[in-house]
Amino acid sequence: MPTPLAYIAALFQPWAALGVVLLITWMLSRMTLLSWADLSYVLPVTSIGYVLVALEGKLFLHEEISLKRWAGIVLIMAGVALVGSATAVQTARRGEEPAR
Repeated sequence: MPTPLAYIAALFQPWAALGVVLLITWMLSRMTLLSWADLSYVLPVTSIGYVLVALEGKLFLHEEISLKRWAGIVLIMAGVALVGSATAVQTARRGEEPAR
């Protein structure tokens, strides 16, 4: 049975440490983005990650991505486009009134 020390040691393996640093970077960038724009704008913009992850998996890891998964990605992006085109900006800049 692994000890807590084994889990801490695993955290400092180079690839795991890089993963933790990338997660922290992602979280800080997302928090920054959320401080600049509405959630209803940020979430659709960040959904491009679904497409990027699928393409990177296909190109770099030679993963097989089924037609069903590509169809799901296309549906997600179509929904994002629909929501993104219908959402009015609500965030006001400093000194401005919010849009109504």
